[in-house]
Amino acid sequence: MATVLSGTSGALYYKPAGTSGTFKAADVTNASNSINVGTFLNFKVDDKVSFTAGGGTLPAGLSASTDVFIKTYTASTGVATFSATAGGTELSITDDGTDGTSDFTIKFTDFQSVANVRSWSFEVTREEIDTTSIGGTLGQTAPFRTFISGFADGSGSAEVYFTDDDTGISARLIEDVTQRKQAGATFKLYMDTVLSSGTPDDTKSRSIELEAVLTSASFSVTPDDAQTVSVSFRPTSAPTFDFSKS
Repeated sequence: MATVLSGTSGALYYKPAGTSGTFKAADVTNASNSINVGTFLNFKVDDKVSFTAGGGTLPAGLSASTDVFIKTYTASTGVATFSATAGGTELSITDDGTDGTSDFTIKFTDFQSVANVRSWSFEVTREEIDTTSIGGTLGQTAPFRTFISGFADGSGSAEVYFTDDDTGISARLIEDVTQRKQAGATFKLYMDTVLSSGTPDDTKSRSIELEAVLTSASFSVTPDDAQTVSVSFRPTSAPTFDFSKS
């Protein structure tokens, strides 16, 4: 017999907007162990990031197979330094690397749980294309229009509690609505979350994953309820629906 799922098994995970960049060997400065990864991105101290080599060789001290953490990032200059662990010592970068067929990339690595979510919703709609024709034989009943399905579209929202913690992923989700560079905002919406060692086991969980543009944030403050922010978003491409358990 099927089991009806409760909303208590749901969750929302998020990768912040503006947390991917590109750079070349010429952007690496060995003397300061720093890399110019792009200006006015959304990296924060202790963000876990990963690199790709673009067909070349990453600067010595970095590896495509090993994640590192943002030690410092200055938005106005785009210059970042790194550490092997969160809050750790500055990572030594001993050469510039070698450019490949495409740029080196840096990106935010892991989805993070948005702990202060009250609810989320996601709607998928299909266009209706009118194919009604005239000139047919009329019967006793009124003629009906005919339709075929067109493109799909989606929209979503998440209601988040507004707290005094301005460093958590919930605060970043709210702030990201106003970011100039929104590329890379990614949601993972869980209907049924099965955890393994504290993180969702995607072979056993049900989810919708989508890269999105954040369209609005609506703040609600009343004397009779907790303060909330409703964040709206739309997918920028087809979402990935994973509704079956392995």
